[in-house]
Amino acid sequence: MNWFDQTWFFQPWFFQHLAVLPVLLPALTAVALLLLGDHGGDSHGGHGHHKLLWARRIGMASAALGLLLAVVLVMRAAQGELITYRLGDWPAPFGIILLVDRLGALMLLLSACVALPVLWYATGGWDAHGRYFHALFQFQLMGLNGAFVTGDLFNLFVFFEVLLIASYVLMVHGQGAERFRVGLHYVVLNLAASALFLIGLALIYAKTGTLNMADLALRVPAVAAPDAAVLQVAAMLLLVVFGFKAALMPLAMWLPATYAASSPPVAALFAIMTKVGVYAIVRVHGVVFGDSGGASAFAVAPILLPLALATSVLAVLGALAAKTLARLVAWLTVVSVGTVLAGLGLYGSAAWGAAFYYMLNSTLVIAALFLLAELVAAQRGDADGQLLPAAPVAQPTLLGLMMLLAAASAAGLPPLPGFIGKLMLLEAASSHAWAPLVWTVLLLVGFFTLLGLARAGSILFWHVRQDLPANVSAGGSPKLVWATCSLLGASVLLSLAAAPIQRYTQAAAVQLSDRAAYAAAVLGAYGEPGSQPTTRPYLEPSKPVPLQEVKP
Repeated sequence: MNWFDQTWFFQPWFFQHLAVLPVLLPALTAVALLLLGDHGGDSHGGHGHHKLLWARRIGMASAALGLLLAVVLVMRAAQGELITYRLGDWPAPFGIILLVDRLGALMLLLSACVALPVLWYATGGWDAHGRYFHALFQFQLMGLNGAFVTGDLFNLFVFFEVLLIASYVLMVHGQGAERFRVGLHYVVLNLAASALFLIGLALIYAKTGTLNMADLALRVPAVAAPDAAVLQVAAMLLLVVFGFKAALMPLAMWLPATYAASSPPVAALFAIMTKVGVYAIVRVHGVVFGDSGGASAFAVAPILLPLALATSVLAVLGALAAKTLARLVAWLTVVSVGTVLAGLGLYGSAAWGAAFYYMLNSTLVIAALFLLAELVAAQRGDADGQLLPAAPVAQPTLLGLMMLLAAASAAGLPPLPGFIGKLMLLEAASSHAWAPLVWTVLLLVGFFTLLGLARAGSILFWHVRQDLPANVSAGGSPKLVWATCSLLGASVLLSLAAAPIQRYTQAAAVQLSDRAAYAAAVLGAYGEPGSQPTTRPYLEPSKPVPLQEVKP
């Protein structure tokens, strides 16, 4: 027995509620922050300033504890355990079920690794630009974490709405005409996507009688071909919804303007939000409508891979044409999504494992680049983040090295994790019918990504106007620099620990195909082979109703 088993913190009573804690922690923190009150614009002294200081302490402590919980969940999930939690103790599929497997735990850890440095960066002053930043930040984390652990499609919709409502306000945090303009578009488009989400869920429920994902994995293959057409339509609708959230072309045109207009810490946090759409595509189209989906198997396979490749190509062209560094990074967000979805579109555990590894690195690097863009812009005077010659920055060596590291990893240069992830994807695609096209797109996209970032770096750090003095500003304060460096450092750790992380992501991909184990963990007796259909929740199979109690 090791320390992990002996410590009181890791006793079974604690694990009984472990799966729900990533949702409860930010929810309760957000409520506490609301009760604390807002600083009311007073960020320089007085009662409001003390409220802001306490909000920062509470928010940072909660984010740090969330990171610890995510690490614990990853350690448990690495052993192959499926951690379930039945809210209200209702048996699945009738009650709300939360489940953490390897992939879910990995996404929780990724979310926490982004959230903590980003929140640390925001405490440098951005959180004082508007009201209730820390409460909204925690609600955003609640929605993100809930989406990663839910085992039910309707509750996936609920958590989508939670994170979206928080993102609506965070997107316009700090105000400004441009933020309100793109924020309006962002809200309207997301409301339309939410309506399609409900329609897709209604079609699935009409033909299967359930929205529990484990139950759906058992029921969808049993739907005969004529009725399967309705399920295929539902699968397409959900691909539109999830593709919009993930920024899959042609549904990604909203993202560059929205992310570029957001405040830097909000844009950095949004780097993980697109991965919720990717995660939903894996769960729904990779598992429920995957290879064992019966007549509905591979419902979106004919279009997912070509759309993913087109996403990367169009997005990298947008990055080359970007006029500001923030807009360039926003387009690179779409590039990374296309690369990840290309791996998912190959439909195989090797490709999925490679896609998960690449997703870890791309999310961390994109988040770091959004913060770095603001650090550079703050030292360029009136030019701000525009890609044109301006005054030299005050910290050219430090910021230049950070930019070089981020660019090399984003483009996929060895020995950084971006290179390792792309190499794994290329190897996984080698036996696929589309292998030549996949190889061509991934390699060219990597080259053009490097070209775009090299162009930006040369303008920002080399083609400077020596007739203008260097600008010294708070943009290079140690807190902001260290927060950005922590994201880049986490990316470097992916390269140093590439072998164990690759084994974990590969195991996560293999675990997704084990539908029998998933059904047994979630459904219990209902998920066993030969069990009766999951209907009439007020009856337990082991407790039949006596005949004398049955009334006509």
